[in-house]
Amino acid sequence: MPTIRTLARLACIIAIGASLHAQTGKTITVELRDGKTGLPVTPSNLLLRVDHHDTIRSEWVKINDDNTMTISVPDDVKEISLQATYGDGMDTYINCDVAKQSDKERLVWYAIDVIMKTGVVTSNECSKTEYPAKAGAFVFFVRKRSALDRLRNSGSE
Repeated sequence: MPTIRTLARLACIIAIGASLHAQTGKTITVELRDGKTGLPVTPSNLLLRVDHHDTIRSEWVKINDDNTMTISVPDDVKEISLQATYGDGMDTYINCDVAKQSDKERLVWYAIDVIMKTGVVTSNECSKTEYPAKAGAFVFFVRKRSALDRLRNSGSE
């Protein structure tokens, strides 16, 4: 039977190992921009999904004071998908990379390796606003939902 001292040492080793594991990973700077004007947008929340799972990983997201967001993902994550919310956090912006498609709710997945090496600036179907890509950065364009978007969305529930 292990002693309390042995159990305490084991707990310390596990805690140290967990904190070291949490420090590894990749950090991505995210910029959310208005699809029409290109101006920075600060969302009420950023919904991060990884590797085609439905689980939202809010604990990996930090919204900064300079209108950027930082996401930190473990090394084993291969792809991310992002949606932003506004208002009381109940409405999601329409991502401008799917704004002209019939399924505006479709999640688009982006490879972490590409973001880290060259950066990603999503396509902007809301206007012709463009930005250069920077390694480690992800820029995506959004627009608020129109009355027609809300009507279509409520009919699909």
